[in-house]
Amino acid sequence: MFTTGDQHPWAAHELSFGEAAYWAQHDAREDVFYAGADAVSRAKARPVVVVALNGGTDESVAQVLPAAREFAGALLIVCGDPQRVNTVLGAGV
Repeated sequence: MFTTGDQHPWAAHELSFGEAAYWAQHDAREDVFYAGADAVSRAKARPVVVVALNGGTDESVAQVLPAAREFAGALLIVCGDPQRVNTVLGAGV
């Protein structure tokens, strides 16, 4: 799951143990993983990707949505204002 605004509470908690442990969980691919939009370039493909448009700039949304679409193997779920998605991507969602 990617968030464009505040970090998911799980991510904030796990980051308190350090970046290395946090990203090791991602790489293990054994559980759900939460990351901020600023970490999208470091993330890898998952069967299901969820994006929460919970704030952030249009630039962060424009960066995370195409990447999330690429990472989603079977399903991409975008939670947020459809008008914002359409405006940022220039597409009809």
